[in-house]
Amino acid sequence: MCPDDSTLNEESGALTNEERLRALVAEYETKLSDIIDLVARVRHEINNPLTGVIGQAQLLLREPLGEKARQRVETIEQLAGRIRDTVAQLRTVQRAQPHKSLEDKKAEAEMPRHKISS
Repeated sequence: MCPDDSTLNEESGALTNEERLRALVAEYETKLSDIIDLVARVRHEINNPLTGVIGQAQLLLREPLGEKARQRVETIEQLAGRIRDTVAQLRTVQRAQPHKSLEDKKAEAEMPRHKISS
């Protein structure tokens, strides 16, 4: 085996590792994107009915109620507010990773990758 052959094998092995790492990164980016999409759908599906619950509780509080009924409605409003605040925190998950469109992902995949020599 010539010295050039061993260098060639090392470079092709490094390239294979680099390709594997890129494939893993692409796979994890896809999974992360899927999670971000799921978080957006969950937020939407929870916020819509929750807004109705909070609104109805607030309307009830404007009416004359017995003390026990008023306390129950206030509890409903407070707990719904806690859920609303928790769901709002899910926005940070969406903002942490810029969402890329399918076209952006395809364009990135088609971009030529150049190995940087040191």
